[in-house]
Parts: sequence; C-alpha cells; structure tokens
Amino acid sequence: MAFKEILLNMGPQHPSTHGVLRLKVALDNEVVMKVTPVLGYLHRGMEKLFENRTYQQITPLTDRFDYLAAISNNLGYLLAVEKLMGIEVPKRAQYIRVIFTELQRLASHLAWVGFFANDIGAMSVLLYGFIEREDILEIFEEYSGARLTVHAFRVGGVPTDINDKIIDMINTFILKLPKRIADIETLLTGNRIWKHRTIGVGVISPEDAISLGLTGPSLRSTGIKWDIRKDIPYSSYQDFQFEVPTSANGDLYDRYVLRLEEIKQSMRIIRQALDTLPQGETLTKVPRVLKIAPGEVFHSIEAPKGELGFYIKSNGTDKPERVKMKSPSFINMQSLETMCLGNLFADIVAVLGSLDIVLGEIDK
Repeated sequence: MAFKEILLNMGPQHPSTHGVLRLKVALDNEVVMKVTPVLGYLHRGMEKLFENRTYQQITPLTDRFDYLAAISNNLGYLLAVEKLMGIEVPKRAQYIRVIFTELQRLASHLAWVGFFANDIGAMSVLLYGFIEREDILEIFEEYSGARLTVHAFRVGGVPTDINDKIIDMINTFILKLPKRIADIETLLTGNRIWKHRTIGVGVISPEDAISLGLTGPSLRSTGIKWDIRKDIPYSSYQDFQFEVPTSANGDLYDRYVLRLEEIKQSMRIIRQALDTLPQGETLTKVPRVLKIAPGEVFHSIEAPKGELGFYIKSNGTDKPERVKMKSPSFINMQSLETMCLGNLFADIVAVLGSLDIVLGEIDK
C-alpha cells in the first residue's frame, strides 16, 4: 500500500505541548515521519529588555525564563557578571547559593516527574511531586518572600544570611523526601505499563546527542558523563562529594531514573553544605551604581534542564551592551525529531515531556 502522509498540528493551544508550542507532525498512519517545532508565540523580547536595564535590575528578570528554576537563572547570570567584574564572592555566600540552587533543582525535578507521569497517564505522581515541592517553596518564601519567581541572590553574594528557622526547615524537608521518592519509585519504576511506555521509546544515541547540543539529564542518559558542577566547578561545588549518574540506553525510562537519582545526589550536596557552612560575610561590597569596564564574558552552570549560559558584553556604562542567554530548553528542543522518528504519534507527548522544556526559556 502506498504511503500517504498525514499532516497534523499539535498546539500552540494543545495542553500537552507544555506551553505555547506548535508541533508540525507528519505521520504514516500512527508512525511519526517528521516533527517540526514552531516557536515564537510568546513574543517576550527579554534579551532586548536587558539592554535597557542596569546590571542589578536584570537579576529579577532572569527569574522569568525558566520559572520552575528561577534561582538557577539568578546564579547563572550573576556568576557571569561577577566574572566580568573580577570579584570574589564570600565563601559563606557561595555555600548558601549552592544550598538554594540544589533546592531549586529538587523542586524542578519533582515538578518534572509529576508532569511527565501525567503526560503518560499517571495522575497520582503529579500530586506526590507537588506535595514535596510545596515544602521547598515555603523555604523560598521564608528566605526571600517569593515562591515561584524567586529573586534570591545579588551581585556579590546573597542579600541576607540564612537563619536557624530556615536551616531547620531544610533539614526537616531533607529527612522526609526519601520516603516520598520511594513512593514514586514504587508506583512507577517496576510498573509494567510505565516500562512499556518508556523503555525503548524516544531513544537517542550519544553521537546524535552531542551533535545536537543536548545537555543535562537527557545527555547523561546516553552514557556521557558531563556535568558542569563536576567538570568546570563553580560556587565551591569542588568542595562537595557527589556522583554524576549516567545510563546507557538514552530512552525515556533512563531519563526518568536519572532525574530521581539526581534528586538523591542534590540532597547529599545540601546536607554537606549545611554541615560545613563557613562563617563570615555573605555579600561583597559593590558600588550602588555598577559600571563595568568594557569587556565580554561567557559563563555557564548546570541548571536542572541542562547547560545554562550567559554571554555579557559591557561598554563601560551601567547597562550591558548585549546579553545573550544559552538556554537548555531551547537547545534541547533540537533533539525532539530525532527522538520521535519511528515512534507512534501517542509517544510524541511523552518524548516532549522527557526533555523537561519550559517555553518561557525557549521564547526568550
């Protein structure tokens, strides 16, 4: 029987495209032949806004990129600014940054496992993930007053020290989270329906992953052990003992297992940072009006979704001449078609969910 191509649009209003995303899909019956992402429906223009704000005013704007990992965005941008200025952040502030950034990684991964399971049809896991994420948001609220778009850091360090109440909240959360992760694993890891929908689906090879610029858990699921926290340490990550989990199959199941393991490693880092928290200042003195000598810099971090980088060009004024963001959601989208080809139409939503994209970070 001759092949007859069927063309379909998923989105931009489709709920399972995780925001304002349109996918142009070509099918042979139910088999995916081609997937073309169509971006740009948000019209945010954030990078252009940066050129009209001072360096300090830009920081809260970074909260709005990946709004499920606002603190990671803060850190990536501020490390680039501090590198351009040539200033050293106090050790205590570096440890506090690590604590909150890893809490943000936990919040992001807990939301992801819930959304991903919900995409495939497991509603209970979404509730489990959000119950524990709520505790993290309460810690953020106690520290900064915000829950989602958290403005946690400042140029030169952190605005306030962490007190005993926040430390107790973090310790209580770290003690109870392993049981919830065990509950999620009981529901999903050995579930035959879950394994049928994820094992061998959305596969990508290490070679394709590298050529397409894939980073984060999706890259490490192909067996490539690359984590910027380990390979190019920043903010004192070299002081902590933790593993970089990898697997070899590069499918949906491996991406799920890896993120759960990353949650466990993040808890390990937080415990170490709290136990060895140095004494001292939490903020380096910087001028109220920040004018940086002409120059340019690029700095990247390991965000929950992958490599997050900022390029900043200074012209000597209090506003940058150019800020360019390398966002993991945008880069990782390139691999969607490679992962979907030959799979069923019903698998597109699962593959897309496994990439953990946020459209606020794509249409930047």
